[in-house]
Amino acid sequence: MGILAWIVIGIAAGWLAEQVMGRNHGLLTNLIVGVVGAFLGGFLGSTLFGIGLSGFSWQSLIVAFVGACILLFLLGLVKRRA
Repeated sequence: MGILAWIVIGIAAGWLAEQVMGRNHGLLTNLIVGVVGAFLGGFLGSTLFGIGLSGFSWQSLIVAFVGACILLFLLGLVKRRA
């Protein structure tokens, strides 16, 4: 997947996760959360369910969104403990 597609999917997934999880971040944080969430969602999807996705598609956005939500949830748990 091209770098531009990663950026677009990352921003979209990060923003959607931000809205669902009730957070308030900036554009750069949404990009980082979305891209890391895409890696996390892709890893979990391939490991647990055997789902392999590539390219710019709605399925990639959904996997990145789910991964971003999981990431924000885990970061919230760590932040509360500290």
